[in-house]
Amino acid sequence: MTSKTVYKVIFGLHRYIGLAVGLIAIIVGLTGSLLVFQSEIIAHQKYSQIETITHKGEMLPIEVVLNTVKNSYASQSDAKLQRVYVPTKPDAPFNVIFATKENDWIENYVHPYTGAVLGNTLNPNPVERFYKVIYELHYSLLAGDIGYKIVGTVGLLVCILTMTGIFLWPGWRKLLTGFKIKWNAHPKRVNFDIHKVAGAIAAVFLVFTFFTGFCWNFNEFSEPLIRAITFSWKPEVVSQPIPHQSSLKLSQQLQTAQAQLPSAELRSVYFPQKPDSALMIRYKEPQEKEDGGNSYVYFDQYSGKVLRVDNALKPSLGDRILNSFTPLHYGTFGGLPTRILYVFIGLAPLILFITGFVMWRYRKRPTTNLPIEAFAQK
Repeated sequence: MTSKTVYKVIFGLHRYIGLAVGLIAIIVGLTGSLLVFQSEIIAHQKYSQIETITHKGEMLPIEVVLNTVKNSYASQSDAKLQRVYVPTKPDAPFNVIFATKENDWIENYVHPYTGAVLGNTLNPNPVERFYKVIYELHYSLLAGDIGYKIVGTVGLLVCILTMTGIFLWPGWRKLLTGFKIKWNAHPKRVNFDIHKVAGAIAAVFLVFTFFTGFCWNFNEFSEPLIRAITFSWKPEVVSQPIPHQSSLKLSQQLQTAQAQLPSAELRSVYFPQKPDSALMIRYKEPQEKEDGGNSYVYFDQYSGKVLRVDNALKPSLGDRILNSFTPLHYGTFGGLPTRILYVFIGLAPLILFITGFVMWRYRKRPTTNLPIEAFAQK
């Protein structure tokens, strides 16, 4: 196969994948831009509607907070405790998550010093409703499990699309050409230049976001594969039910967990949702950049036995790869500058699809005798 044939094959692959997945990639990209600062916007809106929290001594024990919220759900037999997030600032509330048949995610905000329930998300404000729709549109196209898999598949195809675009980029022959836009040229040439420059700038970040999205949406396959390739297998964490014995008190596990990671700060607790599920407690080591932390202690919910400890300061290669997905996907790896950059990266699929579509239309109805592929040679 000659180099010219290879080029034509890759060019065709690039063109038709772009036309096939472009519209979904645009939706994912634009919603991603809107979600970059979602947590800050929702938190500002949320905390503006609850009582101002003033630092008053020590925070209440988690069990006291949980009992307070449980009492508010005493009349709902189907209510189930999901998880609790510990305040990371003196003026932030506890966030206790419950689920019911009608609502599988109810956030309850609790004053960390008085234990008073300050509010919940049973009646979300317009901003929260807006972001809930945007979030579901982003990862599942509002189409449930089928949409979830469609978005994951599109993520992989966009990675292939980006790789073929990198191969076709004319900057490999002459670097300046790859970043130059001839604004005074024929519209066909200007359109092509915008396409190649936008693609060159966004390529790496598009791979970061769409590949991590693909891995998350197909996590049941991607994580075992990554762990197998990196020889980073981990023992399964499963509780062994004991007849007529309920789960142990949380305070006992918290004390044991803290002993496993003595310098780490408690961030959240994930409660077992099945009889054989493990209790998971999440911590943040001082050296970690991820605010939520990536250190975990897993317990048998009945015996209190420590099943596994994942210390973020001693990660396996598989852990390092998997832990890198969050900062790469959300753009937090470079702080505020990269997060702002990600707002614009989300616009890239729209720009690339429009310019790519125009190139395809020019090819169908040429306005000059010069084929669009020829521009890549200049």
